[in-house]
Amino acid sequence: MNSPVNNILKQLIRFDKTLVQPVYIQVSQQVINAIQRGYLEKGTKLPGTRILSQILNVHRNTAVAIYDELATQGWVDIIANKGTYVLVPEASTPKIRASMQQINKVYAYPEAVGFPFEQSFHLASTAEETTAKYIINDGKPDLRLHPVHQFSRWYSAAMKRKVLLNKWNRTSALRPSIFSAQLCNYLNATRGFHVKPSNLVNTRSTEMSLYIVSQLLIKQNDLVLVGQLSNYAANMIFQQAGATIRTVPIDNEGLNVDYIKKHFIKGSVRCVYICTNRDYPTTTTLSAKRRLQLLQMAKTYGFAIIEDDYDYDFQFEGSAMLPMASADANGLVIYLGKLGQSLFPSFHTGFVIAPENLISEAKNYLQLLDKQGDLIQEQMLAELIAEGEIYRLKKKNIVTYKQRRDHLCYCLKYYFEGILTWEIPTGGLAIWLRFNKTISLIKLAEEAEELDLFLPKTILYQDRNTCAIRFGFGHLNDEEIEIVIKKMKSAYDKVIYY
Repeated sequence: MNSPVNNILKQLIRFDKTLVQPVYIQVSQQVINAIQRGYLEKGTKLPGTRILSQILNVHRNTAVAIYDELATQGWVDIIANKGTYVLVPEASTPKIRASMQQINKVYAYPEAVGFPFEQSFHLASTAEETTAKYIINDGKPDLRLHPVHQFSRWYSAAMKRKVLLNKWNRTSALRPSIFSAQLCNYLNATRGFHVKPSNLVNTRSTEMSLYIVSQLLIKQNDLVLVGQLSNYAANMIFQQAGATIRTVPIDNEGLNVDYIKKHFIKGSVRCVYICTNRDYPTTTTLSAKRRLQLLQMAKTYGFAIIEDDYDYDFQFEGSAMLPMASADANGLVIYLGKLGQSLFPSFHTGFVIAPENLISEAKNYLQLLDKQGDLIQEQMLAELIAEGEIYRLKKKNIVTYKQRRDHLCYCLKYYFEGILTWEIPTGGLAIWLRFNKTISLIKLAEEAEELDLFLPKTILYQDRNTCAIRFGFGHLNDEEIEIVIKKMKSAYDKVIYY
């Protein structure tokens, strides 16, 4: 038990039985590390499974599994009736040893770097952990509506296309991809554009699109105007780029364009960020009159307009207003959108529509961030657009989401009439709920979590003039909607009466 090898194993090996990773895997990885570092040299005889189990205080079957795993990976040779011996692949680089006094510390990775660096306050994560069964978000689709079986066939078919090999082996893009051409056709048909592939760049997400655009547009201390409550993710991106953010009031016609004229002078504003179709978070639509005013003001004042149309496809009643970018004759609007929201999130694609010279620069940035791209995804989406599957799937899901919106409004009227005020949205997957009597929304969230309902801070909006929730309903079915509203009412009653 006191041999040098046994002592080394006792010092080196640490494992945690509460982890998901099996103990035999944890131990075998540490033994491999010891071999790589030269603590266990080639030809070293390891203790038998009985002794190893005593050293580690584990079952002998676990010790057998450890040696089997090492043998499978080629790190030891198990010789019947003789023992287990270390094998070491030929090494071309010198081994790095720790001092023997701190031999076990090489397995505890440093918690902090040993050099100074600048930490970003603006990029601090907004994610919150919860064990609650029910969670409200800011308006995301229901992943359960993703066509799993159809999607498997589509994806498999796309992977088998011989044209993909040519795309992977291509060293330069001499002509637009099929996906770019199909996406342009789709946008021209559905959103009133007249764009070519040279006016478009596709990205992994709307956030990536906005990040690239902000790098192109914004310099340190540039003034960016956003809606009064605004999109927290967009604000983080602008602030990280060095922008100074100022807010503009929102009323029932959307962004108050006259406010910009009264409070800012020509040349002082770099860009205006706006969600024209449905303001984030209030869901208010920018009126046609104000769209024209904003376009004219952008031309006069010399600022850019970033139009984020994050949920254009989710229109329940009537027709969605065409994007401002479709009526832009002066190259003032940069349009951000998303395709494939009825698919699983990893197959959504963001895109930017803008004049060709800006798109050319955006593609250069994208080459740095995501040179590889996802050719299989692009091939599949191109085929789904060409065959009309994207449009059919969108229309099918809209029927479901409209039903959920109506059921939510019914439940709200039953449980919260006189307590909340809301307008029935004509589209989108979220509703703006305003409390008639100001309460502590943080306290409401705490009481709700006690009832197994999680309200993240990112959907709570409270200041001197606002007490409201951006309530996303798309991911909930009718039964879940009723359960959630009941729980929220119980939490509200606790806040009011206790």
